[in-house]
Amino acid sequence: MNVYLHDPVYALGDTTYTVDESVSASRTLSSADTLREAGFQTHHVCSPDTGVQELAARTAEQLGECLDTVSTVIFSTCLPMNGSVGSFADYQESRDVKHLMDFPASRLQAACGLQETQVIGLNQQACTGMLGGIRLARALLRSESDIDDILCITADRFPPDAIYEQSYNLISDGGAAVVISRLERGFRVIGCHQITNGALVQASDDEAVGTYFNYTHRLVQESLAKIDAKISDIDWIIAQNMNVKAWQILARLLSFDAERVYFDSLPEVGHVISGDNVINLKRLDDSEAIQPGEKLLMLMAGYGMNWQSVILEKV
Repeated sequence: MNVYLHDPVYALGDTTYTVDESVSASRTLSSADTLREAGFQTHHVCSPDTGVQELAARTAEQLGECLDTVSTVIFSTCLPMNGSVGSFADYQESRDVKHLMDFPASRLQAACGLQETQVIGLNQQACTGMLGGIRLARALLRSESDIDDILCITADRFPPDAIYEQSYNLISDGGAAVVISRLERGFRVIGCHQITNGALVQASDDEAVGTYFNYTHRLVQESLAKIDAKISDIDWIIAQNMNVKAWQILARLLSFDAERVYFDSLPEVGHVISGDNVINLKRLDDSEAIQPGEKLLMLMAGYGMNWQSVILEKV
């Protein structure tokens, strides 16, 4: 059975800062020059009163009538703390754990009027959670005939006092979503893959960078093998937003044309936690550069450590 991905949308934190502004405000560890050399120029931070549920609602409302046919919501969060919007102070006062189970996925269902939908919360996959949600949605549509369209959505914001840099990448708060369905439009999902190495769950920034090339190369090879394809069959790599030099190196390791690795949103939006692939897919598709029949490989690495991929074919 064929499954399709369509209608990518995203929303960003409501305040935009330049690299210099965030370095001056101690939001980063690296210098402004170092971040600019990596390709970053600005990033987006939520105001104190903008939470995960607001980010998710701003993302989902862009889908409009597409929500009418949604039967299931898969809501992924990178930070476990974003998996509940309840008050820890209320828990401490009452000692009632219900305050720790105020789920943003449930609130999104109610806010969007999706009363008949099933809701699934997905976490512990860090930045790979959106690709993990797509993989889960594909499996559900292929195994449960009574399920209709699935909304895959992710939203995360860092705590107000957090450092907005991870593994030398400038972070933005944000949300992203796609619809996964049996309707032939957008992109056919032709493959998904995941690798996890739990022994690296507490990897430092340097350790994360050190393992990136080996594991991402392995992820690509295993992903292609699952669909009996070669790297020459891939027309575009839809990348996560990370140091531009890293993708130059990885493209050489993969024997792939670096000009066909797309992460052009990086200077403006930074690394939007789990949303980079969706943002870059939307921007490339909106440019009309993707031709019918072309294959795209979406890749993401995240703490845990996790590496995930989704392979698409333009309809």
